[in-house]
Amino acid sequence: MLGCAAVPRITFTSSLQRHVSCPSEQVGGATVREALEQYFARHPQVRSYVLDDQGALRHHVVVFVDGGQLRDRSGQQEPVSEASDLYVMQALSGG
Repeated sequence: MLGCAAVPRITFTSSLQRHVSCPSEQVGGATVREALEQYFARHPQVRSYVLDDQGALRHHVVVFVDGGQLRDRSGQQEPVSEASDLYVMQALSGG
């Protein structure tokens, strides 16, 4: 595992956990993309719920990094720090 060093943590909301097992975990990486790729390496079944065939976030998924919404939905190149918290959730829609 990654030891006791501070590393980014990814948490998935219960709405996604109803569809696929996606426990919260600490991962490495300097960008959101790198952190997600490390998570998907351990939990490959989660990838298709979060990313589309081109590697962009699915329309129904939103990622927050340290409280701010991820803007780069296709590349996910926003930097993360060793203490970052990433929250992955389903976007709400309706009218």
